[in-house]
Amino acid sequence: MIVVSRFRVSEAERASFEAVAAPAVQLLSAQPGLVSIDFGVNLDDPELWALVTKWVDVGSYRRALGSANRIVLWPLLSLALDEPSAFDDPEAVGQNLPRTR
Repeated sequence: MIVVSRFRVSEAERASFEAVAAPAVQLLSAQPGLVSIDFGVNLDDPELWALVTKWVDVGSYRRALGSANRIVLWPLLSLALDEPSAFDDPEAVGQNLPRTR
């Protein structure tokens, strides 16, 4: 399972964003079930950032977001662009019906 969280960060907000992101990335890096983690800024648009994580399964990701970690993770994840972020192999997903908004 892959999770892609994107962030729009102005130059003026960059230092505070990085200060919130660093402990969250460090915490996620130590979570059971994490396969890989990448965090970086877009090469063409310096205000666009991405956090890309790959997990053994959706349960591992959900446990990583558990109550013990929320105090560190939510300040970062609350800044993410409002867009779908979780992806998986089409065969694992099965029939994928969009949620209503």
